[in-house]
Amino acid sequence: MDLSEAQQIEKSCQFDLYSHIHQPVVFERGEGVYLWDSEGKRYLDFVSGGRAVMGLGHCHPAVVAAIREQAGRLLHVSNDYYSAPQLELAKLLTSVCACKRAFFCNSGAEANEAAIKLARKHAKSVGGAGKTQFITAFNSFHGRTLATMTATGQPKYQQGFEPLVPGFAYVPYNDPTALETTVGPQTAAVMLEPVLGESGAYPATVEYMQRARALCDKHQAVLILDEVQTGLGRTGKMFAYEHFGIEPDIITLSKALGGGVPIGAMLAKEHVAKAFQPGDHATTFGGSALPAAAACAALRTIIAEKLPQRAAETGAYMGERLLAMGGPIKAVRATGLMIGVDLAAPVGGEVKAWCREHGLLINTVGDSILRLLPPLVIGRAEADEGMEILAQGLRAV
Repeated sequence: MDLSEAQQIEKSCQFDLYSHIHQPVVFERGEGVYLWDSEGKRYLDFVSGGRAVMGLGHCHPAVVAAIREQAGRLLHVSNDYYSAPQLELAKLLTSVCACKRAFFCNSGAEANEAAIKLARKHAKSVGGAGKTQFITAFNSFHGRTLATMTATGQPKYQQGFEPLVPGFAYVPYNDPTALETTVGPQTAAVMLEPVLGESGAYPATVEYMQRARALCDKHQAVLILDEVQTGLGRTGKMFAYEHFGIEPDIITLSKALGGGVPIGAMLAKEHVAKAFQPGDHATTFGGSALPAAAACAALRTIIAEKLPQRAAETGAYMGERLLAMGGPIKAVRATGLMIGVDLAAPVGGEVKAWCREHGLLINTVGDSILRLLPPLVIGRAEADEGMEILAQGLRAV
């Protein structure tokens, strides 16, 4: 399918939701850290398929083999029955995580929705009907459902959808004092991203996360960490909470979990998980055999190939190279392979377009921040290739 045909079908058959972000390219094939478009042109993928989904790169052999084998055996049965891939995934995930109960769904937003419901149910059991406040951070992003959109601390995502879900309050990110003055007996949960992803890869400080943990303990509130983007090696640790010397009560995952197949997970500690009783929450496709098998293969590969460690090493190397470019680069934030680059001028869109034309895919936040999210499997040679294209693009623009 060529670009003109794709644009015509979008215009005539689809909701007009993505036209403002669609770039003029139709991808047909991917392998490792590369994508090929409908004209055969190759691109180095520094967005992991878009927003950190392809942590293992495109069409990783272990994930492809698992999907093929499972597709010929069993695609789906409902949660009225047991299926081995779901149970194996639950066992595997909880073995590498501080939270020992797993619920599976289909996306990060659904995982966060489940976390909000669980935290609300738990809060009523420990603090009564008035314990309903949820605290999230300004500039956060938690999803597009009504509750997760309300949790998202960015009014631009909320406009036109009011009234929002009641009970949410927002505090500045990395401001422990603001947390101190907002969290209280009425607080059901504090919900935070360990690294603000959509806003430009801003990591939390150790002090901020440790204060959040202490305040939740003090007021019997639940600490929810949205690790939809940061989880499973992206930041140089299996889970980003490991950077802070704390453990959350609830973790949400998606993005890299399925190796490219849609799946989400909400993990919780036992004392919180027990608030959910049979029938309190469910989903038809959650933990279905095919995505669960893909997720098992992806997670086993992340562990076996020590990809969190590789992300830490490669991310540090890329951060150093970016800083050395100087000139148009004001600041670099590299938490593993979750990298934000502040530009000295509002030319992010032009840089992104130039890089795409020259075979490198990057993302932008507004006009002044570049966001780089390469696959965790990227090697030094591919990192150098991407850095050289980016350096040329910055000079050209």
